[in-house]
Amino acid sequence: MHMLARTCVWLLVLGWGSAVCAASPDSDATQLPPAVALLLQKAQEDEQNPDTYEGMWQAANRYCTASRMGSTEAQFRLGMLFAFGRGVPESQELAASLFSLAANQGHALALAMLDTIRMTSNTLPDCVMQASAPPRGSRPGATDALVAGIDKHLDDLPRNRRWIIDLVGTQARWNAVDPRLILSIIAAESNFETTATSPKSAMGLMQLIPATAERFNVQSAYNATQNIRAGLSYVRWLLSYYQGDLKLALAAYNSGEGVVDRYKGIPPFKETRAYVQKVIALYGKATHPFDDKAGKVSPILGKLIRY
Repeated sequence: MHMLARTCVWLLVLGWGSAVCAASPDSDATQLPPAVALLLQKAQEDEQNPDTYEGMWQAANRYCTASRMGSTEAQFRLGMLFAFGRGVPESQELAASLFSLAANQGHALALAMLDTIRMTSNTLPDCVMQASAPPRGSRPGATDALVAGIDKHLDDLPRNRRWIIDLVGTQARWNAVDPRLILSIIAAESNFETTATSPKSAMGLMQLIPATAERFNVQSAYNATQNIRAGLSYVRWLLSYYQGDLKLALAAYNSGEGVVDRYKGIPPFKETRAYVQKVIALYGKATHPFDDKAGKVSPILGKLIRY
């Protein structure tokens, strides 16, 4: 599968329609300078290298050269490699700057990715600014290490659902949340079933109830990207509200922060207790770093009643 096809798959996963893919052809070879066309062709061949890591890095190297020659397609493709850490280090900042550069010249896919990343940056890779090689990223295996605590669950995951791992990894890191935590929540909530629906009308991978979906502006709770983005936002908010106490945050994710605050701790519900224990067992930790996203702190902190 060549770069455009893979890119369109990613954009569809990220919630963008096929019209966007159709609007940005891989490249019009008849309008490209021969040197640029050759670089793009060779880069696509590099990506088919059996050593995927080395092939991706070589492709990035060619995209750097073509980007310096003014190719918006190369700028976009290099941005994709940085966005997902393929052959080069994952960098949302560098990806955003490359997407912005290409989008300003009319590249529709780059514009779509800019909206997904939701940040701006003027920091371009050194290899785009001058003749130099791009930095090398970590070899494959980093994703597996991230989810080591739920290996057994992932070992049994069908191949057609494993894309969820990469999607979670990217979105979670961009939102300063450990991907292992989100994967553990998804395993407990839906077992990686995108169309899962509970008797209480909880929907999708992270089992969003209608009120939560509305709270985080979800248009389609069964769209994997929208579902994960909303679930991530809620988890991040809860971690802030409960100052990194993961047990309280998980209890609130399951039953609502109002219920947790009312009971001044984990509520004495069998379902909630079992849920908290399951996710903690998968994740392997009871605390998580937090920020000030909530803008306030739960009134129960400092006077908790544990069950």
